[in-house]
Amino acid sequence: MNGRSLTMQAAAALTGLMLSVMGADAAEVKVVTSVALTNALDELAPVFEQKTGNKLTISYDLAAVQKKRILDGERADVIILTRAMMDDLASQNKLAPGNIVNVAGTPVSLAVRAGASKPDISTPEAFRQTLLSAKSIAYADPAKGGLSGVVASRAIDRLGIAEQMKPKTTLVPGAQSPDLVAKGEVELGIAQASEIVPNQGVQLVGPLPGELGSLTQFSGGIAADPASASASKALIDFLAGQEAASRFKAKGFEPGG
Repeated sequence: MNGRSLTMQAAAALTGLMLSVMGADAAEVKVVTSVALTNALDELAPVFEQKTGNKLTISYDLAAVQKKRILDGERADVIILTRAMMDDLASQNKLAPGNIVNVAGTPVSLAVRAGASKPDISTPEAFRQTLLSAKSIAYADPAKGGLSGVVASRAIDRLGIAEQMKPKTTLVPGAQSPDLVAKGEVELGIAQASEIVPNQGVQLVGPLPGELGSLTQFSGGIAADPASASASKALIDFLAGQEAASRFKAKGFEPGG
């Protein structure tokens, strides 16, 4: 056997050894998070998996639903919910000791169908007139804990037009209002900007104006009893890093915060 063959054999053996070590060290990280992060995390997950060899299993649902599941004892490795929810989970010993890391924020915003003229929502009064002039609107059912729906309902109440809006409002269970706008089933949709931007059939008008608006800050932390603390920390560090920040921004989020 010549020297070249021996070198190739040695390289192959080394590669096999490295792969086996990576396989032995690889961990499955269970992530529990809000449906509002779906588009960003679905894109970021394979990047993280390729970099680390770890596998992500991500559970999406309304933030309030996910928080209840954790409080009821559901197991997770990494939890990413609103900052207030994470602080509450920490106070109830559902998170490992350490800092909660702000990952990304998204403002509650208005959407119209792609190609439609953007209505004026520059001031609360302009937004009020836009809502009154609209034939139909959709947002998440606040009774189900949808964050954007809670903000939308509160804004409409503060504008004093709850009764006028009721007959032309469609409540959806989660992040579906941009889809209804895209299909032409409703004229306006209120949702997180992160739920609007990735939808090709709609366009972002902008955040709800002034004090009517709300920025939802999503923060991540390691659960109290993770299967792999190191893999969980690696994910938190990755989501708070520069590469993730650029992808979050492209999906309608404000990175970090």
